[in-house]
Amino acid sequence: MMGATVEQFNCAKSQMGTLKKDPGNEAKLKIYALFKQATEGPCNTPKPGMLDFVGKAKWDAWKSLGSVSQEDARQQYVDLIDSLLAPEGPVVAAQPTGRAATFDTLLVSTEDNVTTIRFNRPQKKNAINVEMYNEIIKALEESGKDDSVITVITGSGDFYCSGNDLTNFTKIPEGGMQQMAKDGGELLREFVKAFIDFPKPLIAVINGPAVGVSVTLLGLFEVVYATERATFHTPFSQLGQSPEACSSYTFPKMMGNAKVFILLLFFSYKLTATQACAQGLVTEVFPDSSFQTEVATRLKAYAKLPRNSLTLSKQLIRGTEKERLHTVNDQEVERLVERWLSDECMQAIMSFFQAKAKL
Repeated sequence: MMGATVEQFNCAKSQMGTLKKDPGNEAKLKIYALFKQATEGPCNTPKPGMLDFVGKAKWDAWKSLGSVSQEDARQQYVDLIDSLLAPEGPVVAAQPTGRAATFDTLLVSTEDNVTTIRFNRPQKKNAINVEMYNEIIKALEESGKDDSVITVITGSGDFYCSGNDLTNFTKIPEGGMQQMAKDGGELLREFVKAFIDFPKPLIAVINGPAVGVSVTLLGLFEVVYATERATFHTPFSQLGQSPEACSSYTFPKMMGNAKVFILLLFFSYKLTATQACAQGLVTEVFPDSSFQTEVATRLKAYAKLPRNSLTLSKQLIRGTEKERLHTVNDQEVERLVERWLSDECMQAIMSFFQAKAKL
């Protein structure tokens, strides 16, 4: 049996919430068991006590799947959800509202007062190339004007985002390195500006590892949720670069100078989700098996709040430091352009590609 893709599995999870009728306890136990098998593999937890009737029933259902592979469990899960939905008629996908642009590197949708911007280069671990930078700017512009209450950013596949696509440095324009650095600096300035000026609550849903600019941007989000398997890595020193996305300002506010220097700038440690939460970078961490469900519950609650009240509250909070953020953004971009033109940075990037070529 060919296993369903992760995208098909995630789609089935979303469609399960559209069921109009209760499928019954037997079907719900099977759904639970297949979900656990698909996300965690064979049952690996102790059997609940005899008085824990619900827990025992769930454990028995999961245990009964034996050594069914995670790929086959995903497929069976998708097939089961499809069979439950079939009698209720086809599921009509939510249509984007007020959206004129189409995107090649993103999946953008609006449903139930939530606009979701999903990085969609899973084969490249959602690395951000020049096209994606421009599309994120455009998607934020549209989302800021639509009728949604909140905007969510997340990733497709196993990664949230692996940061800047370093092949951006291999596309030298006619103006040479100077022109490339200048253009890159202006693009980064506008990219970060789009986050600083975004009018609505912005929520990051970190579904996997996050690297580079996708981490440094988190200081500009109102809420950051992460799965327990997420990691956070900002390899500035290894690549001969300096901080961006206002992180030289937002990170010390969250963590204090000493921790920022040690954890993120000097030694570029890779933080676990739990460590990132302890440092204030992440709002809440969930088990990977229940991550999507937990996040969906919270987003649903946020989406019911008065849109204008949330927007005005953000304006009041952000308004006190927006000018400062723009100044920091300009300073960071200026410094980065200098770094990109330095021999040290070029040598670090060349070493990266040489090491990658040996793999």
